[in-house]
Amino acid sequence: MKNKIKRSGPVLFSGYNRGEAIRKVITMSREDILFNIKESRLKGRGGAGFPTSTKWMLVAAASSEEKYVICNADEGEPGTFKDRVLLVEYPEMVLDGMVVGGYTMGAKKGIIYLRGEYEYILKSLQDYIVQMRKDNLLGKNILGNEGFDFDIEIFLGSGAYVCGEETALIESLEGNRGEARNRPPFPVSTGYLGNPTSVNNVETFAAVSHIVIKGGEWYRKMGTDKSSGSKLFSISGDCERPGVYELPWGITINDVLIMVGAKNTKAVQVGGASGVCLSKDHFNRSLAYEDVSTGGSIIIFNESRNMLSVLKNFMEFFVEESCGQCTPCRIGNVKLLEGVEMLEKGEFTFSYINRLKDLGRTMQLASKCGLGQSSPNSFISILDNFKGEILNRTGGKNGN
Repeated sequence: MKNKIKRSGPVLFSGYNRGEAIRKVITMSREDILFNIKESRLKGRGGAGFPTSTKWMLVAAASSEEKYVICNADEGEPGTFKDRVLLVEYPEMVLDGMVVGGYTMGAKKGIIYLRGEYEYILKSLQDYIVQMRKDNLLGKNILGNEGFDFDIEIFLGSGAYVCGEETALIESLEGNRGEARNRPPFPVSTGYLGNPTSVNNVETFAAVSHIVIKGGEWYRKMGTDKSSGSKLFSISGDCERPGVYELPWGITINDVLIMVGAKNTKAVQVGGASGVCLSKDHFNRSLAYEDVSTGGSIIIFNESRNMLSVLKNFMEFFVEESCGQCTPCRIGNVKLLEGVEMLEKGEFTFSYINRLKDLGRTMQLASKCGLGQSSPNSFISILDNFKGEILNRTGGKNGN
């Protein structure tokens, strides 16, 4: 990668005093807060990488009596568990970041959309919110500032992967089936209950708390020119030291493999099931928005793994999790899974597999939401990067 990595100490895993960011913002103008976030070049940490300052500015500028700040804690991507760590061990950074968002955008209500499988976290978060209210860090006239009203409630999801997409999440909050909305309009103008809404990832709010304290310029000194700051990575699979790591954007996949004690690595799945699967030829690539972007999942496979079995597992997941609303995703994922099963049996033609890859590329363009747009990634990347291994094992018929 051409951009030089700018290294520094930890950000999210560094010291943070509860309520510190809230106490700081009440001494600042909303314009200064937005400028700091813009200067930091912080992008959404859920995977989409949309500039946080742009989203907040649009909601702040919206003319509405009701605005909402939503924390997307629907961490459903396979191989991702960083948000869980933040919510369990560092809730002060996340919730303080939400309060900062409420103050900056003029919202009085915040909602944490918590993944259904994380129900065991619910009680501790509720207790923490109660304590924040007692300490006047939530509720009416926060820290004695007249008119600074903001409160947070928690909504427990039902385990639907598609609700990680922000408009499907909003539909779920409103009591409807979790399905993506047509866009435009976008949530920043017409979101929860038809009001301007900012939906941000757990990690994004945690980063905001630090940016408020230390400034956007400080944050931009880490990472690369196009990918500022640090990133939390959920690293799992065939390695000696799995876990959640905070690393600067721009680090290479090879560096990560050495750090976690991965040996005889055959493949690395970057971005979870919806990400891309890279072979050894790509291990010198960088984890950054401008190279290999990811919401945080890194799954490592060693030489003992059957990549066709890995692919089948991913495609079965997407067939199960598709909401069925749009045809490219509903039918396309089934067809891709059928292609994997044909490969398993050796009952395929090369031309048909190529047509399925073309179908996958069509799904990436024509699907309504991120699920269908990203579900073909594994199919295409595994067949491209591990073609020799798969075809040597499965054979295949000649002809069209």
